[in-house]
Amino acid sequence: MIVDFDILVIGSGIAGLSFALKVAEFAKVAIITKKSDSTSNTNNAQGGIAAVLDHSDSYESHIQDTLIAGAGLCGKEAVEVLVKEGPDRIKELIDFGVQFTKDEKGENDNDYHLHLGREGGHSARRIVHAQDLTGKEVERALVRLIKMNHNIHIFEHHQAIDLITKNNVCLGASVIDTETDDIDIFKAKFIMLSTGGLCQIYEHTTNPDIATGDGVAMAYRAGADIANLEFIQFHPTSLYHPKANSFLISEAVRGEGGILRTSDGTRFMENYHELKELAPRDIVARAIDSQMQKDNADCVYLDVTHLGPEFIKEHFPFIYESCLKYGLDITKEWIPTVPAAHYSCGGVKCDLNAMSSLKNMYVCGEVSCTGVHGANRLASNSLLEALVWARRAKLDVEKKYKDAKSHKVPDITESNQEKERADLEVLNGYVERIKRIMWKNVGIVRTNKRLERALKDLTHIQNAIEDLMVQYKITSKLIELRNMCECSILVTKSALLRHESRGLNYNLDYPYKDDKNCIHDTIINNR
Repeated sequence: MIVDFDILVIGSGIAGLSFALKVAEFAKVAIITKKSDSTSNTNNAQGGIAAVLDHSDSYESHIQDTLIAGAGLCGKEAVEVLVKEGPDRIKELIDFGVQFTKDEKGENDNDYHLHLGREGGHSARRIVHAQDLTGKEVERALVRLIKMNHNIHIFEHHQAIDLITKNNVCLGASVIDTETDDIDIFKAKFIMLSTGGLCQIYEHTTNPDIATGDGVAMAYRAGADIANLEFIQFHPTSLYHPKANSFLISEAVRGEGGILRTSDGTRFMENYHELKELAPRDIVARAIDSQMQKDNADCVYLDVTHLGPEFIKEHFPFIYESCLKYGLDITKEWIPTVPAAHYSCGGVKCDLNAMSSLKNMYVCGEVSCTGVHGANRLASNSLLEALVWARRAKLDVEKKYKDAKSHKVPDITESNQEKERADLEVLNGYVERIKRIMWKNVGIVRTNKRLERALKDLTHIQNAIEDLMVQYKITSKLIELRNMCECSILVTKSALLRHESRGLNYNLDYPYKDDKNCIHDTIINNR
């Protein structure tokens, strides 16, 4: 069956939802989402959104902080767009009903009396937040408005299999209803790819289970340009606990004075960077990894006990309560932490209007590569990037909408009911192999030998997965496995293309930055 809408949005994080709300002013919109309407990386975002809102702060300061973190690879024009359009996007969220934390003590000089936090790499307090559950609060407000809008239709438990293209024009996507296994074609004049991240390809990750790189993998197979996937940001501090599933301990905890210590209480970050715990994430993550190897330790510790119980409970209630569930009282005990794969700075390459190299296909959020993050994302810039590019995409679609033609799309689906399902144990086995390969060989510290070994092993797995796609029924698990392997290969190939250590790509065979021979973007496509 062919399902026809004006605009198709694939993904339901802050990027997809905010774009859908805007284009619904003039078009009929379909949102397809793998799980429920609020399962996304956005929903897991604790820290906040960076924007110049205080009169003591400046655009130039935020721009410089972003460029410094990006290690020379940020697109300066993109960064300027992000920073200068950012404050209006925060005000828009407030108008949407997002309840940000207020500054009751009047410490910050801003019009909305918002409490502004500070995180690693920022030279000023500019992180607007909703306690330590910012993403969840933003998602709540957006979903509420989405459900009230008659021009928007949400298809939950629907998963895109592949994009449909003709002559480099994106026409829609083949989509499976994961509850019935029926496959339909969703066609549209414009497509927004906002599927989030890919860090489930790693053994330790802060990402939800759905972050399997679907958008990047589909876009690559459709012929889009993929850029800078070697830059995977490892969050320095995830909770080290056998049942915690790499629960994220927000950057804001160190921003408010948390201290990293070894098991004997030694503060070690001063040995790695003058900013200590407030150094950019890549430096902190490598420092922790180095310290763990030096001490032959399974983790390091984040100490917030000196901040006081009331401060901790007021500023980090979710982290406090979550740690209590694991038997850890962070007002009295240090938090055992390890780095975990957290954010992909690269993705589907797009321009300042969020347009990809495929005509009529826009990308927004973590799936995209706008040029803002360069070689390393500055903390709390990602949610702002999603908001800014969602609006710019809306404005671009609005200009083209009246003249847009509805293309014919072939009904290429076949029956998905007759074949048997692949053995779940076999699929899970491949998933675990991919995760181990990536963690061991394409992690925080890399070498050419490890990368080449990973590529060889992943290629063998990819061949086996393609056989499974032909022999067995298409299912959500099989689609995700295919996409995880595709993304793992793309990350590995991108890392092999960069012959230097810069930002989040640290290779012992090229231990230094090479400004003379450096390539700005590692571009991969299958055209």
